[in-house]
Parts: sequence; structure tokens; C-alpha cells
Amino acid sequence: MTDSSPKLLEIVPLLEAIVGERNILLHPESYLYDETPKPVRPEAERNVVVVRPASTEEVSRILRLANERGIPVFVRGGGTGLSGGAIPTRPGIVMSMERMSRIVEIDEQNLVAVCEAGVTLRQLLEAVEKVPGLSFPPHPGDESAQIGGLVANNAGGARAVKYGVMRNYVLGLEVVLPSGDVLSLGGKVIKNVTGYDLMHLIIGSEGTLCVITKAILRLIPEPGATYTLVIPFDTTAEAIRTVPEILRSGVVPLALEYMDIEAVRAGERVTGKKWPYSGGKAHLMIIVDGGTEDELMHKSEVIERVARRHGALDVLVGVGRREQRDILEIRSLIYEGLKEETIEVLDVSVPIGSIAEFVERCQDEAERLGIKVLHFGHAGDGNVHQQVLRWGFEGDEWVESYSKFKEFAFGLARELGGYITAEHGIGMVKKEDMARTMPETALTLMRAIKRVFDPNNILNPGKVIDP
Repeated sequence: MTDSSPKLLEIVPLLEAIVGERNILLHPESYLYDETPKPVRPEAERNVVVVRPASTEEVSRILRLANERGIPVFVRGGGTGLSGGAIPTRPGIVMSMERMSRIVEIDEQNLVAVCEAGVTLRQLLEAVEKVPGLSFPPHPGDESAQIGGLVANNAGGARAVKYGVMRNYVLGLEVVLPSGDVLSLGGKVIKNVTGYDLMHLIIGSEGTLCVITKAILRLIPEPGATYTLVIPFDTTAEAIRTVPEILRSGVVPLALEYMDIEAVRAGERVTGKKWPYSGGKAHLMIIVDGGTEDELMHKSEVIERVARRHGALDVLVGVGRREQRDILEIRSLIYEGLKEETIEVLDVSVPIGSIAEFVERCQDEAERLGIKVLHFGHAGDGNVHQQVLRWGFEGDEWVESYSKFKEFAFGLARELGGYITAEHGIGMVKKEDMARTMPETALTLMRAIKRVFDPNNILNPGKVIDP
């Protein structure tokens, strides 16, 4: 803590009695920020105490104490978010879930995994891979992300086009309310219509309603091997207009990604690896999965026929594991390749049939404003990522052009029937944008829900919506 806040200093001994002295940190530098780009991220409040509970009971006692004293609590998972959701913005408690990292069981009979909130995606995948025939399909980017955070943000990722988002895999949750009460929702069942669906209300609530301590996650049969296709085009329109026809062809890819060639170059720079094709303005990266080589070949041939009808310059198929891994790594690290030059990464969702119009009109607007914007993302599910760069600007000259571009992109997304964020969430970065683009009736209901769950506004205050 950087100053002697009486309220916080007073509770340090009480917190130590709950979690032990070694699990209280008063110099929290590594717990202050997430992956939100520096130009738009909120300033972190350094007058905080970091608490690392190891059980649901400890979480309950911490929240009860904080609620009684009116002390804000900011829950932190892996710190991989891009909307400032985990950044403490008021004096209070940062609750790190890192010690709650136990995989309780992999239940082969019911096809579920039960794990604590601090389990990382990497830990879960490794545990599931040890069980023959089962898999956990969602893969929302960084494998250091924690399960609690993935659920709280309803994380998506490239595989959503075929296998859905985190919401589709959550069967049950254990959560702790701000009052300290522990609530178990759902379970090892597929169907449940017993009253209002509180569990799905909590999924995607970004730590503003309760603290997730445990999750029951659905597993599915292992889909088999994969091929990775790289398909370059001369124009954005040709590439993106290929997407709906691929989805209508009967082939549902594991991933269907779109990238500007400049986005590809950024991924190449940070990885030191080469993309399979150096030409073309716009590229599709498509992953197909299947149980046999014949099935994989058939799916690849169907996609190739569609792509060539739309002007594909070539169709390159990666078969070997290393070759496919290199392609995926280049795609996955586009953001890292330009991280220091990035103002923000927008992530609107629009109907699949409107992606081409959205990208083309945004490219025209960016050119008019003189600001550089790279486009890439999950074309198969309508999630377009826009990496807005500071290229060509000195100091803070970019602010006006960036603000105008963001307003245009969000307005266009709504015009086309979409939304301002598909997977990064609102956090603090998009809070004002949500207030401008959502109906007032919806905002009123959200405020009421926040007040019911968290009447003293201690959980992640200032994020998503104010009560």
C-alpha cells in the first residue's frame, strides 16, 4: 500500500487471520494491471492489499468482512483481460484466485471436469488430455487464463464457430455472494429449468455480482486430427464473402479466421516464423477436424472448391503437426507483435453476412481519418478484431482520430445488428460505449440486478455498470 489508509490497515490483521500472513501482499505491483493496452487502460489504484485465499470458506470470510466494512473487492484471475476488468480502481482488496488451483475430478461417467476457479486453461487441457477419448474444446487464446475468469467473462476464441463459447460448457458453478453466502448452481446435468437461470446470469458478469470459486464443465468426445488451410485473396471482399458459403457447404470448421496481410506480418515478426503464402491482401485460416484422413481430405476439398469460386489465389493445406502449430502461433500472436504500438483492440460482433460490409466501411473510415487499423478475427462467428495503431502520430495526437473511429465502428456494428464486444467484455474501457449503444430499459434492468446481488457495491465497483 502506498499510503496509510486507516480502513485498509485496520483489516490487514483480520485478513491475515483468514489466509495467513504469507498470503497477504502490501506491495501489489504485479497484481495491478491486465493485458489492456496502455493508452486506454484505467489507472490502477496502488492503495490496495492483495489477498490469496485457498478455499471457498476463506473467500466467504473475506467477502463478509469487506461487505460489513464497505471495502471494494477486485477479483483477479490470470490477468489476461483486455478491457481493464481486473484492474483495481479504488482503495480496497485485490482477491487473487491463484491458490485455488485444484482440479477436483475428471468424471468420465458424466463427461465433466470439476475444478476450482484458479485452475488455468493449460492445467485443465493437460488433465483432460490424459483421459482417452475426452476433450475440452474452448480455447480462448492465452492458456494462462484461469477458469474463473473465463467463465466470468464468457470467453470465446477461434473454436466458437463449431464448439461455442464458455457458456456452452458450464454445467454448474459454486459462487460466493458479497454477503459471504455460498451458492451452488447447476450440477452434472444437461437439462435444468428450475426457476430463473441464475447461473447463466453470472456467466459473463465480469466479477460484478459474485465470486466464482468452482466450475463444473462439460467435456465432449475427442474430435480427432486436424488440417489447417491457408487461403489468400486479392481483396477483403473476396475473402470474407467466401465465409458464409463455406458454412453453407455442410463443412463446419473448427476455426475460420480472417486476417489482413499486415496482421499476418505482425505475427511473423514476433514469432520469427514464416506464413505459408507471402502474397494477397486478405487471408483466411481454416482448421478442420475429423476422425479419419479421408474425412479431413474431403472437408478440405469442399472448402477449396468454394474458395476458388470466390477468387482464391491458392489453397495451402498444413498437415504436419509442426506446420499447423507454426501457422496457429503466427495468428495467435498478432496482438503481441504490435503491442507497444496498439491503442486498443476492438472486438465487435456482427451477423456473419455483414462482416464484409463492416470491414470495408471501417477500412474506408480509417483511411479518411488517417489512422491505421488492422483487421483480423473469428470470421466464422462474426467476431471482428480491429487493432488500432498509433502509427503516424506524435504523443497524444491519436486521441481524436481514435475516438472518432471507435464511435464509427460501434455505431456501424449496431446498425448492422451487432454489438460492441463479442468476447473481451465491457470492464471499464467500454463502459461509456455500452451506455450509449444499449437501450435505456436494458441498462435499468442491469442496474437493478447489480443492486440485488451487491447492494453495497463492493464487487468490482466502477466496472460494466454503476448501480
